[in-house]
Amino acid sequence: MGSMTDAIIKKITLYNFRIHESYKLVINKKTTSILGENGCGKTSVLEAIYIAMRGKSFRAVDKDILKRTTDFYRIELEYLNGEKTVVIYDNKDLKKKFLVQDRKYLRLPKKFRYPVVLFLPEDLHLISSSPTSKRDYFDRILSQIDDNYSNSLSRYNKALKQRNELLKQDNISRELLFSWDIMLANYGVSLRKKRAQLIEIINKRLTDVYLSIADTNDKVEVVYKSSSSEILESEYVKLLNMDYERDVATRHTNFGVHKDDYEFIFNGSNANGSASRGETRSIIIALKFIEAELLYEKNNKKPVVLLDDVFSELDKTRQKCLMENFKDNQVILTSVEGV
Repeated sequence: MGSMTDAIIKKITLYNFRIHESYKLVINKKTTSILGENGCGKTSVLEAIYIAMRGKSFRAVDKDILKRTTDFYRIELEYLNGEKTVVIYDNKDLKKKFLVQDRKYLRLPKKFRYPVVLFLPEDLHLISSSPTSKRDYFDRILSQIDDNYSNSLSRYNKALKQRNELLKQDNISRELLFSWDIMLANYGVSLRKKRAQLIEIINKRLTDVYLSIADTNDKVEVVYKSSSSEILESEYVKLLNMDYERDVATRHTNFGVHKDDYEFIFNGSNANGSASRGETRSIIIALKFIEAELLYEKNNKKPVVLLDDVFSELDKTRQKCLMENFKDNQVILTSVEGV
């Protein structure tokens, strides 16, 4: 698959995956709909596909995915060209294994990862959501288009966790925090730079793509808000150090890119208050289209599109627009009623 341009999924089989003891789905080349009532495990199927294509879940840790009272889960994802990715999680050693082309890996190697556009119901509420949700959303895009991003992010988060643990202790000295400050500054500056670059790329396209959906003359942009904007590592360390008293008092790290936020601007005002429900949905669809474009440009592969119950939140015009834009992609969607 490393050499393939477009991987087309043929079949997914699950064992002990969430509520599925054993589940098999044959997938169409173009669009596959998974229909059923809420709670019947539709999203779990998309989650399994995502794990097999990206290497990790978009919503949980492995032990939570495992069907209750079972010892392992297994995912088998088969492609049309006969290749296969098998994921096995064993509760005894708490490890996940990937079997690809007769080789075993503890992590899914980059060459076997495949671009995925994931569209979740909560994405439609992104504009009014918390800074954490917005960071997670853009981090997910960045992790797919920049190979080093998720590595820097996980190192930043580990350093942040360690520093926060230290701050929970009594009489913690500045010196003890210093090595963590250096790490936070190093990774923080790199993350901030990449986030700013992504938003710049998105903004160059956002209004045009939005207009192709909404057919109006509105202007849309995203503003990336970071307290650490444009500072060097040395200044970043200084600012962490200046916050020492406050950090000790609150027992957590107050300054840094883990506090960054994104604001959507619609015709010059904050979209959260000024854009209608339909307009905010069109902004998010535009964002998804740009994400798909960026993934294609990065990988030269058409991303697989996973739509989790977003149709119920969209009117017919926007549903049609979504399917029309993704007509050249393999689309797998879940829905409560027939679409």
